Amino acid sequence: MLRRIIQACFLIIGGTLGIFLIPDLLSLMNAGDMTLINNPYVTAVLGALIFYLLTFWAVDPVTNFVRWAEESLIKAPITDVLFGSVGLFFGLLVAFLVGFALNAIQVPVVNTVAPTLLTLLFGYLGFQVGFKKRDELLGLFSKSKKKGTEEEVEKETRAREWKILDTSVIIDGRVADICQTGFLEGTIVIPQFVLEELQHIADSSDVLKRNRGRRGLDILNRIQKELKIKVEIYEGDFDDIQEVDSKLVKLAKLTNGVVVTNDFNLNKVCELQKVAVLNINDLANAVKPVVLPGEELSIQVIKDGKEHNQGIAYLDDGTMIVVEEGRDYIGKRIDVLVTSVLQTSAGRMIFAKPKQLEKSIIS
Repeated sequence: MLRRIIQACFLIIGGTLGIFLIPDLLSLMNAGDMTLINNPYVTAVLGALIFYLLTFWAVDPVTNFVRWAEESLIKAPITDVLFGSVGLFFGLLVAFLVGFALNAIQVPVVNTVAPTLLTLLFGYLGFQVGFKKRDELLGLFSKSKKKGTEEEVEKETRAREWKILDTSVIIDGRVADICQTGFLEGTIVIPQFVLEELQHIADSSDVLKRNRGRRGLDILNRIQKELKIKVEIYEGDFDDIQEVDSKLVKLAKLTNGVVVTNDFNLNKVCELQKVAVLNINDLANAVKPVVLPGEELSIQVIKDGKEHNQGIAYLDDGTMIVVEEGRDYIGKRIDVLVTSVLQTSAGRMIFAKPKQLEKSIIS
């Protein structure tokens, strides 16, 4: 069908050129009485016949060019075509206005050649500007939205923000209690590769690992069924990445999500990769009771410490207390005075001395 259309176009062009050019060609050739030939109908037929003969070798290249142009336009994004066309239109408009002004100059070259060159030049420049500046033009359109909707968009974005759980925080279990209290907003996302790692741990031959994996699966069931929070399973995977932690960081980057973990190393990797991270241990340390030097505590010494004559005790929240000269009180409940508090990334450590020993020193 396309070949027929192109051949018809060749015939029309040939007939038109034959009407206007063949008489002039005959006069240049000083032909004699060519009254029969010098007829509009005859010259149109002659021109059409000449161009029909040209189609035998010209129709294939023209057809291939048209098909290539058609495929290129179909594959091109609609924004590229739209803004390129708009730029072309304005370029041709500028060329027309400048050419119209040049018609007032009575110089043959300026009247004839200049408008054609300006049309080609400004048409090309207009198309290139519209095509290459499409992103900036789209940005201008997006900025024209009402400012009143910005806060709504921000709230909606925060509401859709993903909280991506890693394997360690699921096995830990405290994330379920945190979700229940409402401190985690948005959508809880559990990647499929994290589920596979949990299942692999639950199927381990090691009893401790197997119990940890099963505990993690139970925690997930509790979060999904008992808690009023949206939970989604991310089915995608990153086959080119082997480590689960690296996959979590990649997923958080792609979705602008937040990694929820209690893994110290993963926490550091997220910070280096500029990925938002929530560490359960940091939250636990932040809500622990504040203990000041000089404060009195009632504790039970349960074991000896690493240093000579030290005793170790723990608060209800798991904070370790190092009791100087406390080895003799192992298994006993005593009152101690806090001497110093050491805060580390792993947790809080309290140093204290037995109150009885302090009284004896004073007396």
